[in-house]
Amino acid sequence: MKKLIVLAALAAAACSAEPAVTAQFDDEQQSDISCMKHQEQTPGEEYFDEGNWDTVVSLSILRYYTSNGTKPYCDGKAATDADQGWRKLYVQMGADQTNIR
Repeated sequence: MKKLIVLAALAAAACSAEPAVTAQFDDEQQSDISCMKHQEQTPGEEYFDEGNWDTVVSLSILRYYTSNGTKPYCDGKAATDADQGWRKLYVQMGADQTNIR
């Protein structure tokens, strides 16, 4: 009987856990940069659900693109699909699209 109660408690905890965020945004340690590096990971759909927005992560994205969004990429290439995903999220958060190139 005790095993059944423990299993039921574990199952309830697993169901109530928040969804894991799969991608990490690289804000380049909020350094003063002259060019941007490409994002290595594409934001998952969970990022686009306003109910999942984390204040610290959101502010990091907003600050990064507001300060650096018009700078070129360090390799001279265009934005990748991953970069485009984060830019789309930046605009969805209500930021001014003119802050990104």
